[in-house]
Amino acid sequence: MNRIPKPTIKRLAIYYRCLERLREQGEESISSKRLAQLMQIKDSQVRKDLSYFGTFGRRGIGYNIQYLMDEIQKILGINKKWRVVIIGAGNIGQAIARFKQIEKHNFEIAGVFDVDTKKIGTKITDDLTISSMENLESFIDQNHAEIAVIATPAEVAQAVAERLEKAGIRGIICFAPVTLSCSVPVEYVDITVFFKTLVHYVVSQEYNI
Repeated sequence: MNRIPKPTIKRLAIYYRCLERLREQGEESISSKRLAQLMQIKDSQVRKDLSYFGTFGRRGIGYNIQYLMDEIQKILGINKKWRVVIIGAGNIGQAIARFKQIEKHNFEIAGVFDVDTKKIGTKITDDLTISSMENLESFIDQNHAEIAVIATPAEVAQAVAERLEKAGIRGIICFAPVTLSCSVPVEYVDITVFFKTLVHYVVSQEYNI
């Protein structure tokens, strides 16, 4: 299979969210045109994104919502449960640990780790207690964790990533404002980037740029 453009993969995740809401409303099918309208993109883009992976709809009928959701689940890899560890029990790390919505999409927070002795042993939820970084590798091995969230200060993020990779972690979401050097896939989340992007569009409208 040819390498799929990253924007396509991100749109698939949003398609899934839209389809999920429609299913909850009792709808059973949808056209590419309507899905595009919900996404505020061209319907040709919807068809192109899906065409990378096969044929999922019928001309004049559209897509069966449940079937398309099942197929997108397989494409994205969320048709199985992924165990996640969080490194850094600050505000961001604890917020993610408490965010129950991700469980609906087969992501289970298995453990939260920190170096701060004042935090270690503190309960975040009924099921999650902050653990020491000394136990990180053994925990990953014993609990078969595959995904990690780095929510540490920038200066320690690279060292943490290296430990995670050696421990068998297969993918990382990084909230630290730094670019990591590692061989596993990394997704970066920098809230300030979204603010700056939004402000650009606000200013563009103001000055008709």
